[in-house]
Amino acid sequence: MKPSTLLVAVVMTAASAIASAQTETRVDVAQTPEGAIATGTATLTARIVKIDAPTRTVSLKSADGKTTDLVVGPEARNFEQLKVGDTVTIAYREALALSLKKGSGPLAVHERKISERAAPGAKPGGTIGREVTITADVIDFDTTARSVTLKGPKGRTMVLLVGDPERMNGIKRGDRVEAVYTEAVAVSVQPAAAR
Repeated sequence: MKPSTLLVAVVMTAASAIASAQTETRVDVAQTPEGAIATGTATLTARIVKIDAPTRTVSLKSADGKTTDLVVGPEARNFEQLKVGDTVTIAYREALALSLKKGSGPLAVHERKISERAAPGAKPGGTIGREVTITADVIDFDTTARSVTLKGPKGRTMVLLVGDPERMNGIKRGDRVEAVYTEAVAVSVQPAAAR
């Protein structure tokens, strides 16, 4: 399976598991001298209640009693280390860093894959995601609404909230700025408590 296909499969699986169960959600916003960073994290913790080794399917039961079946692809190392009773934590994280500094160069979108797998012999786990950097033009800004409208490659536009209106000082229509977006899914497994 290609890394991008794997990313989509993991994100979709985690998103459906997170959507159908109780999750812990947190959003943080940090102001920096260059801009702002907003980070959102949704975390699901569940217990393994069944493992079907031939199909590599794991049944997870969350604290609210909902059960979700996940197929663990062959890319995931150490499947044989999983045991009924193990605790699985799935964390989906998104972050947007906006820098309103003038730049140069062509309008562009650059994507970088992020991945880390468990060491051989360890409990399964790891992180997979992507980081997208967008270079775009300012086509409008609204100091009252504290927002800026950007136009990137292929003519796509987006409106971003800036927060502090002073961050728009010196920025005008036609200026080039940069935004960085990351998303990642991290999975960790803790062994069942000894009896």
